Amino acid sequence: MNQQYQFKGFTLEAIQFLRDIRFYNSRSWYEEHKPDYRRLLLTPFQNLVGDLSGFMLSIDPQFITTPAVDKTISRIYRDTRFSKDKSLYRDSIWFTFKRPAMDWKEVPVYFFELTPEAYRYGMGFYSAPKQYMDKFRERIKAKPEQFLEVVSFLDRSNSFVVEGERYKKNHGGDLPDQLRDWVQYKSFCIISNHQIDRVLFSEKLVAELMTGFGILAPLYDYLWEMVD
Repeated sequence: MNQQYQFKGFTLEAIQFLRDIRFYNSRSWYEEHKPDYRRLLLTPFQNLVGDLSGFMLSIDPQFITTPAVDKTISRIYRDTRFSKDKSLYRDSIWFTFKRPAMDWKEVPVYFFELTPEAYRYGMGFYSAPKQYMDKFRERIKAKPEQFLEVVSFLDRSNSFVVEGERYKKNHGGDLPDQLRDWVQYKSFCIISNHQIDRVLFSEKLVAELMTGFGILAPLYDYLWEMVD
């Protein structure tokens, strides 16, 4: 029997809403269209998080999985206090699966993000602390074969890429090329990037995310071993 999901896919209306909020970006426009935000984006995001929760808890039982804004789902409102960009509302929405009572920007987290042009998902850091990345490099150099096994999925699939800011100075020494690339990162994420496609508009997105997040699980565990 096929798994039944609450999430049935996003709609073209949802993509148009993100385009419109980017264009208008005013309190009056948003207040008039708040029911559309709830119907087109918030409810589907809640359903998507709910459908993924059990699977994600099998990866990390400490994950927050509550399908709510400020728990797993991002706010539509922007905090403009410390930003040069004074736009009131975001034109993208995302969810994260992360552990509680932690600064999520400094630890490995899973994420999915929807924009007017594309969607992406993956796992990694928003901004890894320097001391963490120093330990990361030390562990790679001490046990290179172990790390290569953990990231071997990148050789078997072209769906994920590594993104992040890199050092200009060589931190790799005489390491092989595939390891030297990794030790150059100041912070990184493993990301699968997609243009707007049919998967986004169906419940197949749930299965795709489960598959992708599952592939990343050994690397997630490897990263948390050093954080812990």
